[in-house]
Amino acid sequence: MSKDNGADKGESKPKSSLFKRMFGRREDPAETARADSGAPAEDEILFKDFTAEAAPDVLEPDLPLSETASGGPPALGQKRSWWTRLRDGLSRSSGSIGEGLASIFTKRKLDAAMLDDLEDVLIRADLGIAAAARIAKAIGHGRYDKNVGVDEVKMVLAAEIERVLTPYARPLEIDPGKKPFVILVVGVNGSGKTTTIGKLAAQFKAKGMSVVLVAGDTFRAAAIEQLRIWGERLNCPVISREQGGDAPALAFDAMKTARESCADVMLMDTAGRLQNRAELMAELEKIIRVMKKADSEAPHAVLLVLDATVGQNAINQVEIFGRVAGVTGLVMTKLDGTARGGILVAIAEKFDLPIHFIGVGEGASDLEAFEARDFARAIAGLEQ
Repeated sequence: MSKDNGADKGESKPKSSLFKRMFGRREDPAETARADSGAPAEDEILFKDFTAEAAPDVLEPDLPLSETASGGPPALGQKRSWWTRLRDGLSRSSGSIGEGLASIFTKRKLDAAMLDDLEDVLIRADLGIAAAARIAKAIGHGRYDKNVGVDEVKMVLAAEIERVLTPYARPLEIDPGKKPFVILVVGVNGSGKTTTIGKLAAQFKAKGMSVVLVAGDTFRAAAIEQLRIWGERLNCPVISREQGGDAPALAFDAMKTARESCADVMLMDTAGRLQNRAELMAELEKIIRVMKKADSEAPHAVLLVLDATVGQNAINQVEIFGRVAGVTGLVMTKLDGTARGGILVAIAEKFDLPIHFIGVGEGASDLEAFEARDFARAIAGLEQ
C-alpha cells in the first residue's frame, strides 16, 4: 500500500396502439449511423467485458484556480453560471424534444392523434411510458379542439418533470459524527467514477473538510494515476496499491489510515463491473463486508455513477448495483453528450433513490447538486 500526499508534490399520423409504442422499433438516425460505423450497440456496451478494455489516457483534472479547494464560498453569480452550463449541457435533449413538439403542435386544433404523437416524442427522449402518458393527458385536459402552442406544452412538461423529480432531489449530507464518513463510488467502466470522485473531493475541500482518496480501481493503472493527480491538485492524501492489487484489503487499510488521520471524508473508487462478471460483483460485495468489519455502519453512502448517454440501460445498472451494493444515491454524468436526458425521469419513477448530483461537462465546476426545477426547465427548453 502506498500513500501519496499532495503536499509533497408537422402533420398528424394515425393513432398507434400502446403496444406498438412500447415495443415497436423505429429507425433511429443515430442507430443507423452507429451501424454504418461499426460502433457497438448499447446492449453490447451494457454487457461488455470492461476489464479487458484498454486503459484510456490519463486526463488531468480541469481545476481552474477560481475553483480550487482554497476558494471561498460561491459568489452570487455562480448560480446563474451553473444555470447557463446546465441549460447548454441539456441543449441536445431540449432541442430534440423541442423539434418534436414543433412538428406536432402546428396551427391545427388539438386532437387525439397529436397527443399520441406527443407521447412518442417523450418516450423517444427516454422519459418513460408512464410519464409520457401523464404529460399527454395533462396537455389534453380542457384543451381538445383548441389551438395549443409549443410554449404552453413546454410549461406543462416542465411542471410534470419537476413534480416527479422534486422528492428525489436530495443533497448528499456528510454526518460530522462519523469520521471518516465513508463514500463508496460504484458503476460501470467509463461512467465517470474517478472524475466524479475528484470533483466531489474539490467540493468537500471547499467546505473545509479533510478528504482521503482511495484508488480502489486496481485494474486500471490510468485510474490510479488520475486519482493521484486529483490528490496533488487538491492536497489530499491518496491511498493506493499496485495495479492488480487486492481491493478489499486496500479498503480495510484505507479506513484505518483515514481514521488515524481524523479525516472527515473517505472517497473510494472501484473498478467498473457488471453482473456478467460474477467474480467482480463478488469482489464488490467483499469490499463492503470488509468495510463493515472496520466500521459496522460503513460505507455510509454508496453512490452509483450513471452515464446519461446509455439511455434505458441506466435502469438495468440501478437494478444490478442496488441489489449487490445497496446503492444509497445517484450521480448522473455526461448529460451534455446525449439527447436522452429524460432517462433521469424514468429512473426516478422506478426507484426510490436520491439524485445527489448531475454533471454536464468535464470541468471541476460542471458537477452540481441536483435541483429538480432547474433540470425540468432546462430540459423543457425554458428559461430559468
